Amino acid sequence: MSEVRTYDELAEEIYAEPPRLGQVRLVTVDGPSGSGKTAFARRLAGALALRGSVAMVEIEALYQGWSLEGSWQRLRDYVLEPIAAGWAGGFHPFDWATLTWSPRWQAIPISDALVVEGCGSSPRAAQPFISRLIWVEAPPEVSLARGLERSGIDLHRHLLAWREIEAAHFAEQETRQRADLRVDGDPAEPLTIDPDLAFRTLP
Repeated sequence: MSEVRTYDELAEEIYAEPPRLGQVRLVTVDGPSGSGKTAFARRLAGALALRGSVAMVEIEALYQGWSLEGSWQRLRDYVLEPIAAGWAGGFHPFDWATLTWSPRWQAIPISDALVVEGCGSSPRAAQPFISRLIWVEAPPEVSLARGLERSGIDLHRHLLAWREIEAAHFAEQETRQRADLRVDGDPAEPLTIDPDLAFRTLP
C-alpha cells in the first residue's frame, strides 16, 4: 500500500539499526536510469546529516563507460572493504568527458552513514553490508525523457541500450524484490507536503 513518508523519519529508522559495514550504516539507492534515484539519495543524505556524519558515492563514477561490468568489484575493493576494516576508502572516478579514469582522487571518509546511489549499487553480493536497500522507479517514458533531458538527444542510442543492460541486471539480481523500501519517483498523486521533505512509497 502506498503511503507518504518523510526523509527525517527514514533517517531516524536507519540510525536505529546496527551498522553492518564496520561501524558504518550502508544505504543503497538503486533503480532504473531517470527514475529519481539521485534526487532521493541527496535528500536522504541531507536528513541523515542532521543526525550524524554522511558520505555519498554515485556509482556511475565507478562505471567504465556504458557498462556495469566491474563497477561492483571496484566499489567493494576501493570503498566498502577499506571502510569495513576501519579505513577511509577512495578511488579515481571515471571521467565521462575523456572516457578515461581521472587522476583526481575521490576520498570516502569513515562516517556514520554511507549512501551509495546508482544502478548496480545493490547486487546480492552487497547484501551482508547493507542496512537499507531502497528501490526508486518511475514510468519508463518518464525515465527516458529525464535521461534525454540530462544527457542530450545525441545519447538516445546509448540510453536505449543502457535500459536493456540495467533491466537484465535487475532481473538477474532481483533488486526490486529484495528492496527494503520501494519509492515512487514520479507520484501521480501530488504530495501534500514539500517534496524535499517527503516521498511516496510503492507496494
